[in-house]
Amino acid sequence: MGRDFEITEELPVDASPEQIWDAIATGPGIDSWFMGRNEVVPGPGGTVSTAFGGYAPTLPITAWEPGHRLAYGDEPAPDGRFVAYEFLIEGRAGGSAVIRTVTSGFLPGDDWADEFEAMGLGLALFHRTLAEYLTWFLGRTAVPVTVFGPPVADWPQAWRLLHGALGLPGTPRPGDEASFTVGGVARGGTVYHVSAHALAVRTPDALYRFVRGFTGAMVAMHHQFTTTDESTAWQSWWDTLYAGDRAGQPTRSTP
Repeated sequence: MGRDFEITEELPVDASPEQIWDAIATGPGIDSWFMGRNEVVPGPGGTVSTAFGGYAPTLPITAWEPGHRLAYGDEPAPDGRFVAYEFLIEGRAGGSAVIRTVTSGFLPGDDWADEFEAMGLGLALFHRTLAEYLTWFLGRTAVPVTVFGPPVADWPQAWRLLHGALGLPGTPRPGDEASFTVGGVARGGTVYHVSAHALAVRTPDALYRFVRGFTGAMVAMHHQFTTTDESTAWQSWWDTLYAGDRAGQPTRSTP
């Protein structure tokens, strides 16, 4: 048993088709809103590669129309699994544009519904981050920071601790103001996305994302628009926040 799927979203942004193309069709551009480290071999027959933890796919490009259309995706696996990504850019008056993203494919197995739900939540985070990048950080490229926390056994408690450490209410919403300290540096920002699996905060120099990872750990998937790699500081922040039972029963210590 399995399911064919297609997820479509439209993102209106105040950016030109050329600026959008740089964000979706270059390695530094993708580094600034997607996940991990990315590399693009441009042109028809080229590839898009992503390195995120132990996940490192290289996907063939199937459509390359600069400023208009980009598509790439998996070859079907023996069980039929594949995922394909398409970006369609439509310029509008006044230098704005609409990005139409289409993610499609096939999920095999009896547990396809759980995987589909998680995929939808992940795509919503990535799409929202792309819009934030094109709205607030045009002309800048990010250093991606990926840090895995300890395994989590009690997710409601893990989220409560995270919200508290970020100075947020128990049920945060987009627009809420966050305040937190990492590596001895105080930061303040605005929540721009919340879901059952993710929380994202924008500051003047970063897009901070906290994600329920598929490995059962909380994951920092940040984009820092500075030259400093703060991976070590964020690892220490995780370790302090979830100190105590390393099997995933966090304490209420404050970083």
